Amino acid sequence: MRCLPLVLALLLSACAQQPPKDDSLYRDLGALPGITRIVEGMLLNIARDERIVERFRRIDIQRLRNKLIEQFCVEAGGPCTYTGDSMAESHKGQNVSRSDFNALVEDLIKAMDSEGISVPVQNRLIARLAVMRGDVIEH
Repeated sequence: MRCLPLVLALLLSACAQQPPKDDSLYRDLGALPGITRIVEGMLLNIARDERIVERFRRIDIQRLRNKLIEQFCVEAGGPCTYTGDSMAESHKGQNVSRSDFNALVEDLIKAMDSEGISVPVQNRLIARLAVMRGDVIEH
């Protein structure tokens, strides 16, 4: 089952990781154009996802898009700079549940599938993002 590697990556990523020293993941994701398509696809999936769409109704989606692109780029080892708030700060008081978080990850995976990103590359990105899970859930 595809979710098992995701769950394992989330559980095994309790320790903070440093951004990668190389840009191979960035290149494997299609560099900035590929990351942009992934983020935009994820946001479209969220817009159709009745489980979590309400959480995004009052959010500036254009700003969220831009910050996610920056963040994914940095985490993938690309040449970007993240200019947004910390995950803890931006999710403070939102009480994001585990199921909300998992739904978002599923929407990300669907976007990467649509872009033809291989499962090993997807897992590399998810492992990079998973370290932020504790700053997002139930804050």
